[in-house]
Order: sequence, then structure tokens, then C-alpha cells
Amino acid sequence: MDERQALSAFAALSQETRLAIVRALVVAGPEGLAAGVIAERMGVSATNVSFHLKELERSGLITQRRESRSIIYSASYEALADLVKFLMEDCCAGHPTIRENVERADDCCSPVGKGGVVA
Repeated sequence: MDERQALSAFAALSQETRLAIVRALVVAGPEGLAAGVIAERMGVSATNVSFHLKELERSGLITQRRESRSIIYSASYEALADLVKFLMEDCCAGHPTIRENVERADDCCSPVGKGGVVA
């Protein structure tokens, strides 16, 4: 991931609803969620969620596919991993304690993460 792509991703994630959408899609897994379900879960209108989904898709953090009459959105795990790698790339060489702290994080990547939520 280059700096331009990282900036686009961070810009997309810097809005509360979009961050919540990405987190919901990560939890949903590769099956993803229909746009209507996302709108309902976020408590926003279909028009509003459509705007946010377009921004997230433009940044490469989510993907879409058509299933029958629905559009299903999924997190792009590769793009999210690339974003984390981008953040950690330079800092860990000079600061190994950062990597140690990330690796010791509260089960953030286990099947049952914080708050008992299945990841």
C-alpha cells in the first residue's frame, strides 16, 4: 500500500458511520451484509448508507457483489491488512515494543474478541 492509498483509507474511516460499517462487515465475514441490513443496523436511511458504502468502496476497504436483487458488501481483508502493515512497517523497525504491544492486545483477533463478540 502506498501513501496515497493509505490516506484514502484513513479518510474513509475517519467518519463514525463508515468506521461502524467496516467493523460490522469484518464481523459479518466473507458472506457480507446486504445494503438494507447495513442501513438498519447503523440506524440510517438507505440513501445515507449508500453514500457511505460508496466512499468505503472507493477507498478499497470494502467490496460489493450482486446476489439476486441485493447488493452484498464485504470487508476487504486484504486492504485492511495492508493498511495495518502500512502503519506498522516503519515504526516496528525502530520500536520493537510497539510490535510486542500489538501482539499482546486483548484477544483482538481471536474467534471471541472484546465484549464476547464473535470476530
